[in-house]
Amino acid sequence: VQLQASGGGLVQPGGSLRLSCAASGLTLDRVAMGWFRQAPGKGREGVACISAHDDTTFYADSVKGRFTISRDNAKNTVYLRMSSLKPEDTAVYHCATDPICLPIAIGGGEYFGQGTQVTVSS
Repeated sequence: VQLQASGGGLVQPGGSLRLSCAASGLTLDRVAMGWFRQAPGKGREGVACISAHDDTTFYADSVKGRFTISRDNAKNTVYLRMSSLKPEDTAVYHCATDPICLPIAIGGGEYFGQGTQVTVSS
């Protein structure tokens, strides 16, 4: 299984970014997919997850209403649309997969990728 995240970068507060995660070695609609992040000197934080069977979504309280997770099973790709970004959103964002969302929601997952850096600063 390989998960390749992209789309990070430097953005001003209030701006938007869309992260992408291209997955290989698995069938997207049979697993939960999500994102967790890790800021410098801090532990992992689960950000968002979408379940395998009914597309139920989970969001951390800190991103609710600002972030949206979605997936395109035909492209084996998961997206994280981030808007109204804040400096505290600065972190490395990792794409992760697991049979269920719970491990991803607490900052883990059976497989996860290297991550992409998101920096929110003026």
